[in-house]
Amino acid sequence: MLGKRWTGLVLAALMHGPGHFAQLRRAVPGISERMLSDRLTELASLGLVVRTVEEGPPLRVSYRLTDAGLALRPAMTELTRWADTHLPDEAPGCPSEFRA
Repeated sequence: MLGKRWTGLVLAALMHGPGHFAQLRRAVPGISERMLSDRLTELASLGLVVRTVEEGPPLRVSYRLTDAGLALRPAMTELTRWADTHLPDEAPGCPSEFRA
């Protein structure tokens, strides 16, 4: 699941706290709306993300990490540390919040 394209970046964006779909789209440059929707649906089905519909005009949907999702922070930090050590400098970077 973490190996799928965009999943790590979506999780990283949610580590900052809950976000609406448009906020998450801006936080993950290059991701399409369809892909973001797919990843959020997958993460919710795995119990890592909770989707909440906020009533009223306009109807808004927010997403937040569950305790299980938040528990991935140490693993993501270690993956970032590994990438910094073992991947070439020109490789796409990991979110800075996971850098030691």
